[in-house]
Amino acid sequence: MEEEEGSAGPSAPPESATERPAEDASDDDGSDDEDDADDGPEDEGLQIPVSHELVLEGHRKAVTAIALDNAGARLLTGGHDYAVKIFDFGGMKSDAKPFRTLEVEEGHPIVALSWSPSGEAFLAVTGSPQPKVYDREGKELGQFVRGDMYIRDQKNTKGHVSGCTGGQWHPSDSGDGTVRIWDMDQITQKTVIKPQLAKPGRMLVTAATYGSMGQTIAAGLMDGSIQLWDVRGKFGRSAAIEQVAVPAAQMVAKQDWNYVTGTNRVIRNAHASGSEITSLAYSRDGTRLLSRGGDDTLKAWDTRNLKQPLAVFEDLDTTFANTQVCFSPDETLALTGTSATRADADGSLVMFDWREQRLVRRLGVSGSVIAVQWHPRINQILVGSGDRKSGQARVLYSPSISQRGATLAVGRKPRPANPFDLEVAAALPIYNPNALPLYREPLPGQRKRKTAETEAVEDRLKHKPALGSKAPGVGAGGKLGSTGGTLLTQYVLKTHGLLKNPQDEDIRASILRHADKEDEFSRFTAAYQATQPNKIFAAEEEEEEEEEEAAK
Repeated sequence: MEEEEGSAGPSAPPESATERPAEDASDDDGSDDEDDADDGPEDEGLQIPVSHELVLEGHRKAVTAIALDNAGARLLTGGHDYAVKIFDFGGMKSDAKPFRTLEVEEGHPIVALSWSPSGEAFLAVTGSPQPKVYDREGKELGQFVRGDMYIRDQKNTKGHVSGCTGGQWHPSDSGDGTVRIWDMDQITQKTVIKPQLAKPGRMLVTAATYGSMGQTIAAGLMDGSIQLWDVRGKFGRSAAIEQVAVPAAQMVAKQDWNYVTGTNRVIRNAHASGSEITSLAYSRDGTRLLSRGGDDTLKAWDTRNLKQPLAVFEDLDTTFANTQVCFSPDETLALTGTSATRADADGSLVMFDWREQRLVRRLGVSGSVIAVQWHPRINQILVGSGDRKSGQARVLYSPSISQRGATLAVGRKPRPANPFDLEVAAALPIYNPNALPLYREPLPGQRKRKTAETEAVEDRLKHKPALGSKAPGVGAGGKLGSTGGTLLTQYVLKTHGLLKNPQDEDIRASILRHADKEDEFSRFTAAYQATQPNKIFAAEEEEEEEEEEAAK
């Protein structure tokens, strides 16, 4: 489908390598009636900004979370490559490079990102039990506390004990079967919500969201149910109730949070049991609720009457556990993504009119579409997609109806390379002329002044041990034989025959001449002189005798 608004507005900015018109994908599964509905004149009033797109590269795997602050200036993207990238539309060029990249938790994929209402901080939720809070520039402000995994009752734990499945500023949901509300100033939990289950046990909470006014919380469970809580006024009761008082000497921290069991409203079998409810989204007035399920469906609900859904859209392939859903700014459309079920197939971004229960638009996107957000202030659609090998974030916009955001970046060309540019790979040395002489580095071309200590060290390193002389003699100064022909005493002894060369002496004869003399062991063997005057040596072994005979 071609965009009618593309010919009415001003001319589009020049295209770059990462900016190109977005094309509609053919709906192979849809009927001719659906295709005719896509091209009808009634789409002229929808003002869908999809004529152009800006592709943000850099992720090595699928982009599963995306968030843009209320001002529409800072964009967050996170994926299965464990990285969070921060983009600033105000300073970004057409090459679409992030100004900061973070690794929130090593080895844990990003499952959710959300900004604070003021835009001064954001929450990064990973697959670990401890989400982290960062400021606008990417500096870590704190980390959620991890609960004691050996405590059975989850209301008595200070934090999640299992990996998080989602989160928002500031409820978080986890595989431990709880939804927790946090005090973001102290980064401590305020309330522990335990959903009502149809049978005893623990059921994973796969999605949770605040209402736009912060009055209600909705959560989706692995059993296919959706549960809602009204958080206005006093919500829950103290977790310290029914606890046995401990002695003050044990210094046990008080459980100063509340807990809630049960629910105000529940939708049983909202989606198929055993499949994740991947995302929930409230309307601004809180009367409409969208739910995206792992059973390949999208449903719209009236929170005042939860018996039956207002609309059901089926055959929406989903292979990612956090595929998102959102409303359009005027809340007439519901947006979600579909996954690529084959290696040679692509996903798509689909838009439904939930009131009339019809498909309005389908846009083909390479890989699976997971994260979706339509920002009302700048009127641009943010899409996170990818697969196990690559990931991209896309900003869909139309120059005639979109403001700021990607339109600022595509008009700025990066600085061209200059042949005189110099990039120094190694860090340059720092010279401090006022440093102590021991630590002072000489300037380039200046000779380093030697100290007594450095000279002594150099002398020791340069010293080469003398090899000495092969001549026999006592020697002197630790050098054997080096003075054999220089000392007068040795010269006199040598001329009189008293100083002989050991190499000319018969060693065997010199030893045998002491055989008849008493040695130091004679006093121990005197008892055997009468009984055994002749010495008896050990008998030779047979092997030795054979060797001697063979030698003869």
